[in-house]
Amino acid sequence: MKGSDVAIEGVSKFFGEFRALNNVSLGIKKGEFFSLLGPSGCGKTTLLRILAGFESPDSGGVRFDGADVLHLAPNQRPANTVFQNYALFPHLSVFENVAFPLRLIKQPKAALESRVKDYLRLVQLESHAHKKPNQLSGGQKQRVAIARALINEPSVLLLDEPLSALDAKLRQHMLIELDQIHDKIGITFIYVTHDQQEALSVSDHIAVMDQGNVLQVGTPHEIYESPATGFVARFIGETNLFDGEVLGVEKLPKEETEYMVELDIPRLGRIKVTTVDEVQKGRRMSFTVRPEKVVISKEKPATRREDINTFQGVVEEPIYSGFQTKFFVKVNENTLIRSIKQHARYYDEGPDIVWKDAVYLSWSANDGYIVGAAENQAAEDQSAEDQSAETRSGASSAAEERAAGARR
Repeated sequence: MKGSDVAIEGVSKFFGEFRALNNVSLGIKKGEFFSLLGPSGCGKTTLLRILAGFESPDSGGVRFDGADVLHLAPNQRPANTVFQNYALFPHLSVFENVAFPLRLIKQPKAALESRVKDYLRLVQLESHAHKKPNQLSGGQKQRVAIARALINEPSVLLLDEPLSALDAKLRQHMLIELDQIHDKIGITFIYVTHDQQEALSVSDHIAVMDQGNVLQVGTPHEIYESPATGFVARFIGETNLFDGEVLGVEKLPKEETEYMVELDIPRLGRIKVTTVDEVQKGRRMSFTVRPEKVVISKEKPATRREDINTFQGVVEEPIYSGFQTKFFVKVNENTLIRSIKQHARYYDEGPDIVWKDAVYLSWSANDGYIVGAAENQAAEDQSAEDQSAETRSGASSAAEERAAGARR
């Protein structure tokens, strides 16, 4: 397989007093399409610039195939970067823009022309070879930038939000093309984006970042279905997220490592959720369920299963989008639950549930997910840990003083 393994080892970066990256460690496998996903200011572009050699970390290491690259200049690293703003030479033709890296290394003319034609064919721009950048669309400009970045055959391609300047339809089309290019050439792609759908659509693995920290690394399915924190659950798609107290934990008899947990959610009531992580009674935890897992109906569900959570409410807002309708359902004075109903059949002309309808919402305990300690519980845990550390430190200091006194 082509490409390089990339190891990011405890990388931290400060800009003055602002901490852009906090001890970030990641392992990216050879040939992967790996995405760094997070909101603006989370540190993903800073991390990409460190990989490219445009920034240096304050601590930590970066290795390509086990070799340290931090001492190498950007042009000496086996990586090229595709930027958001294309960075094309406006006075050069498409052909010459793509040929530029080969001219720098004085590639023989015949070999240069052959390789440029190959890469223009790869990005489907053979017929535009003699145009200038100002004669191209945004998508075509980005394809030129990709071809130029690939032509000297790097082992890693770094992509810094390359599609963010394009309109929605063109962005989706370019994303498919980018994935096809990756499949054809097979090198390691590291892709920075704030768009969840982009990352979910093309990535082998995703690292979700916030405030300089990596919160979770996993496949798109793992990130979406099993978010590690409330932030990940909220940031990846839409979700219903609540805090509640653990009332009871029961080990499921047919499962070796699965538990049925009963939560008391002040804004909602009692719900049941399964988890593979053992939780303690009395703990405050965050719980999430995706809107598409919440079934909405006018009739009360007929099932008698104890693992089905059911609530009544009133439709506060229905939003019809053609292929689906999203319902905001008010279940009490302070709580809205989102439910999504898909329209999968041709003769389903529209939703049979409308504004102000009384409805039932239901979902299986298996469809919810505990995403960790509630924020106030996490703060209490941190405070307890800090106090414990202070106690240990104080005890250690007292012991040292006694020992010093004994020596005297």
